[in-house]
Amino acid sequence: MAQNIYDKPEFFEGYSQLGRSVHGLAGAAEWPAIRAQLPDLSGKRVVDLGCGFGWFSRYAREAGAAQVLGLDLSEKMIARARTDTSDPAIDYRIADLDQLDLPEESFDFAYSSLVFHYVEDFGRLVTTIHGALVPGAHFVFTIEHPIYMASLNPGWRLENGERTWPVDHYSAEGPRTTDWLAKGVIKHHRTTGTTLNTLISTGFAIRHVQEWRPTEAQIAEIPALAEEVDRPMILIVKVQK
Repeated sequence: MAQNIYDKPEFFEGYSQLGRSVHGLAGAAEWPAIRAQLPDLSGKRVVDLGCGFGWFSRYAREAGAAQVLGLDLSEKMIARARTDTSDPAIDYRIADLDQLDLPEESFDFAYSSLVFHYVEDFGRLVTTIHGALVPGAHFVFTIEHPIYMASLNPGWRLENGERTWPVDHYSAEGPRTTDWLAKGVIKHHRTTGTTLNTLISTGFAIRHVQEWRPTEAQIAEIPALAEEVDRPMILIVKVQK
């Protein structure tokens, strides 16, 4: 079973105060880039993997989706999503993505935002998602960029007067334990090649890969985003069955 860090009180409290938690999709700087990759959701059956507070699930319905299934391991997240949603076409359920089973060819689109780096068995999950999608369906997801999470001691360093980001142990895939919002958060590092090749070998066709960076307009509005230009934090991937 995956680590349920989001139900730890200190983690949940800290996460609830993040901009993307307070303002939803509008509070996520990468959202415009993600939105540009979404297919027409009109009439689609959508699965939102790691739905959190349900922001994307509700967006999908607003965009015309017929039904949305939002899945998350966290009881606190699902409870909040249900509280904030009054739409019978959205179904929220507690689910461990490491042990997920979905009905064959039951969805027209799959989505996930910044969740899969918590999943240990990425290959099993990708196989499950592939089987659950109808032929031709798209799957869009984001993860922490492998460069961002590779180091055993991530964080900015000052070397010879220049700020750098460590990428030690990049090729050594496996768990990473970090302190973010709470101590002992476990993530699973995979190289970019492993991530993409897992999708390809499962039968997905790669349609778009973006090592996200903020636009100049975003940096002008929020100067703190400038550091995201110096190393990629988020990887956006779009594939098709």
